Amino acid sequence: MSTYEDRLKALREQLRRDRLDGFVVPLTDEHMSEYVGAYAQRLAWLTGFQGSAGSAVVLPEEAAIFVDGRYTLQVREQVDGSHWQYQSVPQTSVAAWLGDNAGQGARIGYDPWLHTSAWVKQASAALAEKGASLVAVDTNPIDAVWPDRPEPSRAKLVVHQEQHAGRGAAAKRQDMADWLVAKKADAAILSALDSIAWTFNIRGQDVERTPVALAYAIVHADATADLYVAPEKIDEAVIKHLGNAVRVHDRSAFADALHALSGKAVVADPERAVAAIFDALESGGATVLPLRDPAVLPKAIKNEVEIAGHKAAQKRDGAALSRYLHWVSTEAPKGGVTELSAADRLRSFREDTGMLKDLSFDTISGAGPNGAVVHYRVEEKTNRPLEMDSLYLVDSGGQYVDGTTDITRTLAIGAPTAEMRRRFTLVLKGHIALARAIFPKGARGGQLDALARQYLWANGLDYAHGTGHGVGSFLSVHEGPQRIATFSGGDEPLQPGMILSNEPGYYKTGEYGIRIENLVLVVEKDIPGAEQPMLGFETLSFAPIDRNLVDLDVMDPAERAWLDAYHAQVLAIVGPQLDGEARAWLDRACAPL
Repeated sequence: MSTYEDRLKALREQLRRDRLDGFVVPLTDEHMSEYVGAYAQRLAWLTGFQGSAGSAVVLPEEAAIFVDGRYTLQVREQVDGSHWQYQSVPQTSVAAWLGDNAGQGARIGYDPWLHTSAWVKQASAALAEKGASLVAVDTNPIDAVWPDRPEPSRAKLVVHQEQHAGRGAAAKRQDMADWLVAKKADAAILSALDSIAWTFNIRGQDVERTPVALAYAIVHADATADLYVAPEKIDEAVIKHLGNAVRVHDRSAFADALHALSGKAVVADPERAVAAIFDALESGGATVLPLRDPAVLPKAIKNEVEIAGHKAAQKRDGAALSRYLHWVSTEAPKGGVTELSAADRLRSFREDTGMLKDLSFDTISGAGPNGAVVHYRVEEKTNRPLEMDSLYLVDSGGQYVDGTTDITRTLAIGAPTAEMRRRFTLVLKGHIALARAIFPKGARGGQLDALARQYLWANGLDYAHGTGHGVGSFLSVHEGPQRIATFSGGDEPLQPGMILSNEPGYYKTGEYGIRIENLVLVVEKDIPGAEQPMLGFETLSFAPIDRNLVDLDVMDPAERAWLDAYHAQVLAIVGPQLDGEARAWLDRACAPL
């Protein structure tokens, strides 16, 4: 198993033993997580792909890997094109490709704990046209051939105190119970890890960069709940916190518990609960109500305590990042700074706060052409120096007990070209347009997405990712349901209390990347003469935007005023936390245009 070719060959041999003509490999776990524990990194083990979103299909003679526009360059660098076809989503899909490439009468395997029911129906329909079928497996064939597959984490759960959560777990369960009664339901299945963490005010260490624990839960209409988690992960402090209304079971008992809900009306989320959950409920005689997980929306709408905590986290994180930006401005021109050493130094500045629990994702530290790889992940073989007269893109964030941060800055190392400055300013104009947006209550993120792209579009340019994602409260750095993206991905009404990113970008393959990202809070706006409730954004992230990359000829007076006002806020919030050379640098970096 020393090469990816060997692993692909071993999987095909296992499929023959299992009498399967193919297998689908998604990048997720049994909780439909975006970021997964090492034990669930099946796609990476099989292909070498290190991105956070993708899928693969293995047939007897062909294999394909599917990624979206964020990973177009990365997949070609990490996955051998002589063994894998590169497929772009949404231009195609796993189901469509199977419909075109599966053999007549083929049996294509899938793990029902790693796919939604909707996907199963879609893929089954595509295969049916070929007389082929989708076959649920009892044991994932990759697990059978992965000799040193890691064990799931055994880390202990910890209590997320109400002083940070803002609301007690019992009150949250009661809200869910009231909702279940209104829906004429007896119980709701919680399988998304961040939903469980939020509902029970617990956190964990089972997924790198995301403070969640591997668990399932069933919340009942009487406000009691059953929590399914490995017993060695629970201590007396957590038991006391959960209280008598929460019954704790071994995680392995969850599947049988689904069968035991016979005769009950049970809510399960079609987007977040895997097909195996729906299959077990239906085969056990439950009536399944396909409704959204009742934790999703209240988790997204932050309460006053969570908002205050987030602002405190942003304040200290902004100071750490500003110290780092000063360090880069001083050290990079001397030579010897690399993407890896820069990322390590940034982490050390965050650790110096004394409150960092983890990074919120692997730092994207992209110098020159590596900055054009949207979700670039630096490693030894791709590590580049920060060279003079180039751009450096750094996208990073921290996990603090009071908030989760995510911020991107693009820096000029030396003298930028006129093209770099102009395109950076087009991205900045889009960022400012979104930051200043006023919109009616009920507006969707999809209605706002074009505001950030308009100046790039006017110059024949664009970027292949969404403009904004939701962010959790000491939880996932990518949180739904809110997004700022095209309508297919941004159809959730924005509500006060939601936190999102504002991150337009531009990427020139082989040369450089540009992204400017702050987090923003949806707030109510008092508009004189308004005939309906209006909303807007409050910027939450504070660190200098590189003035050396701003082309003033492209900026209008209102945009210049916004940037000056933003930098004045940076000085007011971050300035008191800095001293010496770092404070002097910040004064210069935030000087009025």
